[in-house]
Amino acid sequence: MPYWLMKSEPEAFSLDALAAAPAQTTHWDGVRNYQARNWMRDRMRPGDGVFFYHSNTAQPGIVGLAEVTSPGYPDHTAWTPGHVHEDPKSTPAQPLWYMVDIRYVRHLRRTISLTELKTHAGALGDFPLLRRGNRLSVMPVGDAQWTYILGLE
Repeated sequence: MPYWLMKSEPEAFSLDALAAAPAQTTHWDGVRNYQARNWMRDRMRPGDGVFFYHSNTAQPGIVGLAEVTSPGYPDHTAWTPGHVHEDPKSTPAQPLWYMVDIRYVRHLRRTISLTELKTHAGALGDFPLLRRGNRLSVMPVGDAQWTYILGLE
């Protein structure tokens, strides 16, 4: 089963907000990076596991688990006038950006911080989150990386 890490600033959208959403499910909109868009559009499938990561906090890290519940579909916020994610180059006829729906699974027993993950860099191999300068909000997680990180909980 494919796995993913999805980052969000808690002030913008937190794991608690996902847990409080109707049916604990919502769309993951606003991704404006072509590589992340391609993964959402072409590779994410219902049932894929997600590490929910809080970024831009005093202690950034993985805080919970979610699950992809839809294949990728056009991100309508791109053509919604006045929306924070509006992009005039994207239209319903020619969508530029995509999103998926995700469902809350659970909070981790504790945050697995970025600092802690860096101490396990050798075991995690080429984990995209640990690459210098990586700012992607969506990234793949390998099977062995998923299992290893869950073992840190």
